[in-house]
Amino acid sequence: QVQLVESGGGLVQAGGSLRLSCVASGRTFSAHAMGWFRQAPGKEREFVAAIRWSSGTTFYTPSVKDRFTISRDNAKNTVSLQMNSLKPEDTAVYYCAHNQDGRNYGYWGQGTQVTVSS
Repeated sequence: QVQLVESGGGLVQAGGSLRLSCVASGRTFSAHAMGWFRQAPGKEREFVAAIRWSSGTTFYTPSVKDRFTISRDNAKNTVSLQMNSLKPEDTAVYYCAHNQDGRNYGYWGQGTQVTVSS
């Protein structure tokens, strides 16, 4: 069982920055990867970024590449998402997710709201 708790969402003007954090806990925590997803009103949840837990290899959806940076702190079981040059279309609820086996994200956080005003 893995518990994920996100923090760091909020309201920001276009062009601004926010940093999301997700702390993972469990009796014996391990992961293949951790990821961030988002869901805007009326839209399906979409992949934003992911990081392989052991190697640190990162993946991004094209719309956020060069603006967002995902990172992890293995010692603290924390994954972060630094979001720069935010746009109104980045407005969504952002979810942290845990991937144990390289196939599926099986655990999800409760989500944190990010609102970017124009």
